[in-house]
Amino acid sequence: MAADYKTLYRQAFERFGTIALWSSRPVADPTPEDALAITWSLRVEGDLAARQLAEDIEAACRVAH
Repeated sequence: MAADYKTLYRQAFERFGTIALWSSRPVADPTPEDALAITWSLRVEGDLAARQLAEDIEAACRVAH
């Protein structure tokens, strides 16, 4: 089973916070919109693993809606 968007969101900040998400602050209870808002930064500022995580977040958000 794939992780939900909240888990992936938290993982993104844990793994890539200082590298790709330095201009964002995590929210305690993220919505799908909050999760989608960080995917661009993951793609542009991050590496291949960050890009994959962005895709996983987008997929999890589609399931959540």
